[in-house]
Amino acid sequence: MLIRNPVGWGWDQLKLAASGIGSAIRSIHRPAEARRAPLPAIRRIEIADLRDALAQGLRDFASYRTDVIFLCVIYPIIGLVIARLVFAQGMFQLLFPLASGFALVGPFVAIGLYEMSRQREQGVTVNWATAFQVLRSPSSGAIAILGLLLMVIFLLWVLAAQVIYKMTVGPQLPASIASFIHDVFATRAGWVLIGTGVGVGFLFAALVLAITVVSFPLLLDREDVGLDVAIGTSIRAVIANPGPMAVWGLIVAGSLAIGSIPFFLGLIFVMPVLGHATWHLYRKLAPR
Repeated sequence: MLIRNPVGWGWDQLKLAASGIGSAIRSIHRPAEARRAPLPAIRRIEIADLRDALAQGLRDFASYRTDVIFLCVIYPIIGLVIARLVFAQGMFQLLFPLASGFALVGPFVAIGLYEMSRQREQGVTVNWATAFQVLRSPSSGAIAILGLLLMVIFLLWVLAAQVIYKMTVGPQLPASIASFIHDVFATRAGWVLIGTGVGVGFLFAALVLAITVVSFPLLLDREDVGLDVAIGTSIRAVIANPGPMAVWGLIVAGSLAIGSIPFFLGLIFVMPVLGHATWHLYRKLAPR
């Protein structure tokens, strides 16, 4: 085995990193040859379309339930690890913000499920490994940047939740889980915490819904679309369908909340159904 010069090896790694950064930056905008092409069309949908998207999501889940359960078992494990850390540090006030974070980063972690539905739509044989083919997508750079944006939004939400806690029930950390529950549900400051937290959380969730309901599937589906157009198309879809999109947001939030009980185990089933359904909803909002 040839042992390379460390300087040469380091230079090669820098070139690879620079190439990756350049590819990610280029992915923000559409390719030059595609900039004169019309923007993706947006279709108006009805509540019935949401029901149909969920039904198709259930069918996809039923077709590949072993594969998607294998993929999605990681969600409750992550949830339990987070809960263990919160309880170990006595930071009970962060349990809800961290748990609800699934709704903020969910569109990114479900990217493999979109790919499975996309390939099933094309008649390709699908298994759990299909989910990882997104790594070879021409839009992988844009997908990674958008995923990073969602992580930033998630961290901002956790920071905002901590600030709200300090301004209402805090600033001291709760002495125990029992005292925390009492402070939240049996005091005026706790009611203010709940109302303010839900209101601010709604704003974060609405932002994520607006920029991701179409963007991730669109980036997978069309190579000629950059990140700016994908996000813009997603926002246009929400503006064109405020009622159905509001209902969809409630369905997602409610399903994730139910799936988190008990011990996040329901996410094994909720996440794949929502992920597959999101792909079919994209098809209804932005048809070819």
